Amino acid sequence: MNQPLAGFAPAPVTARMENHGNHMLKVALQTGNDLLARVGSMVAYEGFIQYEPNPPAVRQIARDWVTGEGAPLMKCSGDGLLYLADYGADVVVINLDGEGISVNATNLLAFDAHLTWGVERVKGLAKFAGQGLWNTKISGQGWVALTSRGKPIVVDCGGEDETYVDPDALVAWSPNLKVKGKRSFKAQSLIGRGSGEAYQMAFSGQGIVVVQPSEDSTDRLRFRG
Repeated sequence: MNQPLAGFAPAPVTARMENHGNHMLKVALQTGNDLLARVGSMVAYEGFIQYEPNPPAVRQIARDWVTGEGAPLMKCSGDGLLYLADYGADVVVINLDGEGISVNATNLLAFDAHLTWGVERVKGLAKFAGQGLWNTKISGQGWVALTSRGKPIVVDCGGEDETYVDPDALVAWSPNLKVKGKRSFKAQSLIGRGSGEAYQMAFSGQGIVVVQPSEDSTDRLRFRG
């Protein structure tokens, strides 16, 4: 291999899911251990891998995504190495050990097909934002990959004070956290990039919130429908 390119060669496989650099996901696929991934996220693969866009099981669970505020999924099956990416976004890999996580639909890249999952509307936000916010709740024993517009921060909500997040910067959170919307008239010129009154999501309880360093709502709009 040309010496300047040698440093970019794939590393030996050490896990079911792992990063190749900050912006690409590598998945080791094996027969019987299928993957659900964002449609259009495949950038390369080795071996024998088959793809089924929007399989019946996904259509049944994710029927609410017809609103366009979601991430159409494809089933990936077979044996080989699969590489996924999402327009150069950072990729975050999580190994669930019986826990759960709620993921903003536009930040969901891939997850093990055997995990328990479902699509839910986040309550209490429509009256603040003028629209709903959908999340995908995933739980069980397996792997999940998220995307972030830049290097994310993980905030621990274990204290007494609530944690406030711009909805357009939200990536994921612990499903056991309490969530509510909050208006902030005085902060409307400081938070987010939209016009009108500012609003945030307030989290309380024991758990974490993952926040990306981008609050541009056009990121969400670009992935709709």
